Amino acid sequence: MVRGALAALSGLIAGLVALCVAELVSAAVRPEAGPVTAVGGAVIDRTPAPVKDFAVRNFGNDDKLVLQLGILALLAVFAMAVGVASLRYRKVASAAVLVFGAIGALAAVERPDGRLSDALPSVVGGLTACAVLYLLAGRLAFRPSPHGDRGTDGTTEDTNGTENAAASVDAQSPDAASVDAESVDAVTAGTDPGTFDRRGFVIAATAAAAASAGAGLLGRRLNASGAAEAAASRRTIVLPAPSSPARPVPAGADLKVRGLSSFTTPNKDFYRVDTALVVPRVDAGSWRLRIHGKGVTRPLTVDFQDLLQRKLIERDITLTCVSNEVGGPYVGNARWIGVPLADLLREAGVEPPSKGGRADQLVSRSVDGMTIGTPVEAVMDGRDAILAVGMNGEPLPFDHGFPVRMVVPGLYGYVSACKWLEDLELTTFADYDAYWVKRDWSREAPIKTQSRIDTPRPFASPKAGTVPVAGVAWAQHRGIERVEVRVDGGEWNPAKLAAEDSEDTWRQWMWEWPATSGSHTLEVRATDRDGDTQTDKRVGTVPNGATGWHSVVVAVD
Repeated sequence: MVRGALAALSGLIAGLVALCVAELVSAAVRPEAGPVTAVGGAVIDRTPAPVKDFAVRNFGNDDKLVLQLGILALLAVFAMAVGVASLRYRKVASAAVLVFGAIGALAAVERPDGRLSDALPSVVGGLTACAVLYLLAGRLAFRPSPHGDRGTDGTTEDTNGTENAAASVDAQSPDAASVDAESVDAVTAGTDPGTFDRRGFVIAATAAAAASAGAGLLGRRLNASGAAEAAASRRTIVLPAPSSPARPVPAGADLKVRGLSSFTTPNKDFYRVDTALVVPRVDAGSWRLRIHGKGVTRPLTVDFQDLLQRKLIERDITLTCVSNEVGGPYVGNARWIGVPLADLLREAGVEPPSKGGRADQLVSRSVDGMTIGTPVEAVMDGRDAILAVGMNGEPLPFDHGFPVRMVVPGLYGYVSACKWLEDLELTTFADYDAYWVKRDWSREAPIKTQSRIDTPRPFASPKAGTVPVAGVAWAQHRGIERVEVRVDGGEWNPAKLAAEDSEDTWRQWMWEWPATSGSHTLEVRATDRDGDTQTDKRVGTVPNGATGWHSVVVAVD
């Protein structure tokens, strides 16, 4: 029992060694090449859309942490199983550790931004762990020990009085695996198999654990130093005053109802939905953006300072994630500052398809390999599509795309809002499918008209009397015309609309409900400026956004 537990521990230590050594090696390659990150990214890449939506819906911003913990848990189980197997099959079990390294290496190389060098952390970590497990398993192998009565001449005899020749055998002379197998057979036969090197195991296990922890801490520190340089570059940035500032938010744009989402979403509260297990930390000083492809007559490469010296515009724009369920939280409004995207494309010689341009798709690429396809016509039709460098008065936070990201009003983020941008390629929808399109999402995805009840919350217990029912509605690039609320399937009641900032921002609304005691169901619907009213038909997020009316059930006292 004790020996089996120590064998499981030896497997865990080997797993720890693999991860910590890989962490150290990744500091020489890049943080994204670490095995947990690489395998996690591969899992995300292969996750069906409904499962992805389930994770986002149930775990929110913690979905990546849950995935990483799950990977570590599976690794721990695998490591312990291999450790126990090493008692009988030392060589085979040690070699099995290489499977972990191979999976990590393959996952790293096959990522959208994968490079051959990304395999190195997993390979080195796997080889080191293999050697460590072989060493620890050897310390757990039984060594023949004398038993029975000692003869008068000092030799050891068995119960039949014969000399036990095994007592003089060096434990290291035979193959450890064969000795161990014989020991197991001896135990089965009811004889004494011998002892194992407890002291040697403790020393070797302690040394391996300490060395791996040191390697892991050093790797973590080295990786953090690169992130620190990026953070330092962000701190030195002073955003210029925009050539075209956002107009002041109208006084009546925020109804200031308790429980209602504020007009501007603070950066710390702004939703984050992406596939990056490790948030890229890009040094603004070394950042470059390349613009090239079909119809580009003057390819461009610009750096961050070049962008800051150009004409900057500032706009309030509401972003929405296609993973947002009806009534969901993945929508937010911020004040963005950046360079008009259409101006850069025209400088590169690009024309929209409506004017004879050769490309109908703009593929944006992130430093983490993400690809997002956006209709060229949409970014050049006069809307405020920008390459954003600032958010709510400060340089972009790392979580939201520092140093540069795309913001395109009226389109779901998966077809417009590329973060950590580094490349823009002009192509066609016929020639190339971006990341999410390959996973069965629509190629073009205009945001659907939606509304949400923020207060009262589901299952709230307001007092009978006048109860404010309030929330937000959005139809970016079209605007909200009206919002209506009804109770228990009755008549629709017009809600009071807050002042409109622009057609590209959400709009607050409020209705004073003469609430009566009992359980009630509240429903809301919005109508946009094109005259389209939300449908009551409930549809999930795949392939181009959810539909339906948001409802809440409350119990009035």
